[in-house]
Amino acid sequence: MKITDIRVTHVNVPFDAPFWWTAGLYGGASKSIVEVETDQGLVGLGEAPWWHFGEVIRAEIAPALIGADPLDLADCEARCVPPWQITANTGENAASVAFGAVELALWDIRGKAFGLPLYTLLGGAVRKDIPFSEYFAFRPSQDGAGGEMSPEAIVEYCLRMRAEHGASIFEGKLILGDPQLEIRTVRMLREALGEDVQLKLDSNMQWSLTTARWVLREIEPFNIRNYEDPVATFEEMAALRQHSAIPFSTHVPDLRRAVALGAPDTFVCNFAALGGLSKTLKFIAACETMGKGFWCYSNDLGIMTAAYLHVVAATPWITEASQSLFRWQVGDVIRDGPFRQENDTVRVPEGPGLGVELDPAAMKRWAAHFSENGPMSHFDDPARPGRYRRLPLH
Repeated sequence: MKITDIRVTHVNVPFDAPFWWTAGLYGGASKSIVEVETDQGLVGLGEAPWWHFGEVIRAEIAPALIGADPLDLADCEARCVPPWQITANTGENAASVAFGAVELALWDIRGKAFGLPLYTLLGGAVRKDIPFSEYFAFRPSQDGAGGEMSPEAIVEYCLRMRAEHGASIFEGKLILGDPQLEIRTVRMLREALGEDVQLKLDSNMQWSLTTARWVLREIEPFNIRNYEDPVATFEEMAALRQHSAIPFSTHVPDLRRAVALGAPDTFVCNFAALGGLSKTLKFIAACETMGKGFWCYSNDLGIMTAAYLHVVAATPWITEASQSLFRWQVGDVIRDGPFRQENDTVRVPEGPGLGVELDPAAMKRWAAHFSENGPMSHFDDPARPGRYRRLPLH
């Protein structure tokens, strides 16, 4: 089998309403969808975590892989990704991330070639109902959606998600630069939702170490399951650990430093950003050996989410709920997408490979959105148009 073509399509998939995070208003996803064609008629699907990696795929990865055997992952990687010493010396890892998106499509081809779901290729399923959290954040109103701009509104939203969808795992960003507002909201959520609901938080590194000590001291009695990136560095997290028993997670996949410093406790990652599924499996195995947790990223479309479902299905070590913005996505590029959890879980697809198919009409719609509007900004500060949001470091 040989690779005959690699197509890259940039797409936008907006949220029903944007949410506030450290850098501004976050309005939706801009991704690159990858289709790897073979001379045997099999097509594998991949997804790049950010649209600009699709340009790297077009310029560098695709030309290198034409004629390659899609089942020979080692040869494909050797054609595209420099040795680690080169990337370590240059700081250039774009090729690794871009290849990671394509490598996902190669795994999809492998599953289709053998007629097996990806989780079977990974050793079999230890679970098939995969846990995901509901998400909450401060969101301005937009076309009848959002409007959760106060603690009371966030509590009302979470109660509605529990009533309508059986949600009992919640994660959220309370990022308006006001520590007292976060403390008050957490207190109200715990009082309204009760003791059995899981509450996780994510500040996107907004707090100084001094403020984080205060905030975590105040919210610790409310049984916080996890706090993602409460401060900006692992060193600060290690210092914060001396004052708080709340577990910490991060998007920064530096296992050596986490082990050396004793914090954070868990990594939250996108598979392509780690260099592909093969490297992700090695990273998770290393986390297990060193006693560090792992769960999956949010704001991915259906192709990457399917990969998350299969890997978690086949990996006993991943037991905590992964992140999810599914409820806010207004569409997807796959048939019957987006995935949406009920009673905190999503069922792993049973088809060969990733078990998902592109929806041609949806692809056309969201590609046109990208073409007409450009990539969606994740750094929009309405108070200072054209500039990054700058929160005061309390």
